[in-house]
Amino acid sequence: MEILYYALVGIVALLIGVVCTLIVQKSLARSRAKLIIDEANRDAETIKKNKLLEAREEELKILAEAEKQANNRLAKVQTAEARQKQRELQLNQQQSDNQRQRNEIEATKANLEAQQNVVEQKQLELDKLHLIAQEELEHISGLSSEEAKEKLIESLKDEAKTAAASYINDIMDEAKMTANKEAKRIVVQSIQRVATETAIENSVTVFHIDSDEIKGRIIGREGRNIRALEAATGIEIIVDDTPEAIVLSGFDPVRREIARLALHQLVADGRIHPARIEEVVAKVRRQIEEEIIETGKRTAIDLGIHGLHPDLIRLVGKMKYRSSYGQNLLQHARETANLCAIMASELGLNPKKARRAGLLHDIGKVPDEDPELPHAIYGMKLAEKYKEKPEICNAIGAHHDEIEQTTLLAPIVQVCDAISGARPGARREIVEAYIKRLNDLEQLALSYPGVIKTYAIQAGRELRVIVGADKIDDVETEKLSAEIARRIQDEMTYPGQVKITVIRETRSVSFAK
Repeated sequence: MEILYYALVGIVALLIGVVCTLIVQKSLARSRAKLIIDEANRDAETIKKNKLLEAREEELKILAEAEKQANNRLAKVQTAEARQKQRELQLNQQQSDNQRQRNEIEATKANLEAQQNVVEQKQLELDKLHLIAQEELEHISGLSSEEAKEKLIESLKDEAKTAAASYINDIMDEAKMTANKEAKRIVVQSIQRVATETAIENSVTVFHIDSDEIKGRIIGREGRNIRALEAATGIEIIVDDTPEAIVLSGFDPVRREIARLALHQLVADGRIHPARIEEVVAKVRRQIEEEIIETGKRTAIDLGIHGLHPDLIRLVGKMKYRSSYGQNLLQHARETANLCAIMASELGLNPKKARRAGLLHDIGKVPDEDPELPHAIYGMKLAEKYKEKPEICNAIGAHHDEIEQTTLLAPIVQVCDAISGARPGARREIVEAYIKRLNDLEQLALSYPGVIKTYAIQAGRELRVIVGADKIDDVETEKLSAEIARRIQDEMTYPGQVKITVIRETRSVSFAK
């Protein structure tokens, strides 16, 4: 029983402990819930305050933007009002000006009417005086009006005959001047109908290599390869510090081309030694010779020239590798041939002979030997040697006035040779002389009163002159242009022609605010 009692007491005590524990946990839960609720309330208050602040800031922004827009609109309105006031002032000024002009016109009109009345009165007086004078003249001369008219007509006829004779003399003089102009027209037309190119040749050729290691192979052991190459080609080979480049120097362009092609084949092949150099140079020389002949044949075919001697064809082909004052000789010969044909056609002569003479006129510049004769005389002797016709030989020899011109082809070849050599860009011009010519052009135009600025453009082929609008009128600009052109023709030397443009302008600048 005691054991049961103690057991019950323990169970009761355990139940009491559980109950107490539950009561304590419930109390703790209530406290925690209260804390959570308080924290939630605090967070809600904080969020509420933040939202209120954000709403207030947004409100301030909206108010500022609205105020800014209102200020902008106000500024635009004020600007528009200012413009409107300015326009009103301008309109008022225009109205006053118009009214003043109307008053001036009315005053001028009244003045003209008064002057017209005076003129009418004077006319009436003159008519009366004329009648009185006619009656007195008839009385003094004893001739009627009809008889006086007949005598006057006879006198006028004599004067007309004299004037007609003078007019005929003027026409004859003008015809002589027109002949000179017609010749110039033919020359200009011939120039315009030929397409021209510019070709420049130098006395050196630059041979490019892939790397500087090849320079040592080209020089060879103790320089034997470069000596063999110079001896075989007759060209000086300069190997210096220039990166990836070797300079071939010589005045004979055919030899330079042979040296360049031989070097190219040797470098590409890789075998560079004296025996190989001599073999390659000989092979390239044969190729160049074949190309020269082929170029001569192709040129003759392109120009429609037949029956040339093979040696003449070869000389024509050699012109490709020769230059004169920087102008390629073959291109110059082709251009001269075409100009000669066109000019001969204009003058009613044989264009085929003219083209042939134009092509061959400079063959004396590409001789196989070194003659002591001028190139025109030597070219004439070559043409005679290869059985060219006498008029063509004369045209070749006389194109620099070394011999007398005996045919009409000779002056044509001479003129066309000058045209081809003197056209702009055909031949090189020393830089100092070129700059001096441009400065002389500008200074010549600046020497006239009223000229503000001058510009020589397009390599000196056009001169633009700017004059003051308050110093020179439109009529004087034309006179100024002609006067500058005349002075340039008389005082300066230049290729081609120079275009003079006189510019006169008036500028009015205003600012809208």
